[in-house]
Amino acid sequence: MTETFTVAVAGSPFGLKGFLKVRSLSGETAHLTALKSVSLRQGDSENVFFIEETMPLGGDASPSGFLLMKFQGIDSPEAAADLKGAKLVVGRSQAAPLKKDEFYIEDLKGLAVITANLDSSEILGHITDILEGGGGNLAELRLLSGEIKLIPFRKEFFGDISIENHRLVLLEQWILE
Repeated sequence: MTETFTVAVAGSPFGLKGFLKVRSLSGETAHLTALKSVSLRQGDSENVFFIEETMPLGGDASPSGFLLMKFQGIDSPEAAADLKGAKLVVGRSQAAPLKKDEFYIEDLKGLAVITANLDSSEILGHITDILEGGGGNLAELRLLSGEIKLIPFRKEFFGDISIENHRLVLLEQWILE
């Protein structure tokens, strides 16, 4: 099970004191405002930064999923610009809390997709990613043949999802045709 998650991405500098615009990948920001430190990953490099201040972007009228963050030692727009594009990485306990029937995408990756036949279910392939599509999320399924299929990640197509047993059930096999 994945123990660290990329929860946000650092954007452009904001103001003169070294603040950065930060975009939450989950759309939620409450868990980000509680952080005291975070790992910033840029390419192959990852460094821990302490957070001095966090505030909503634009006050109460801020766009959903965005906030401003000031890191210790980053005191100018030029220094903040060097962090643009960095991924904010935190431990599982600091990630956005899950609601009922929600999963972390990282926990879904690698799950075996099996048929719904209870007598003799077979493995069809494995989830390689969950992608955002125009009509909702899509599960990227690599079949045992190596072929990639995109399936709407909805209850109509996927039944029981078990992170503990490393599998999920595909209800409608016709979607693979």
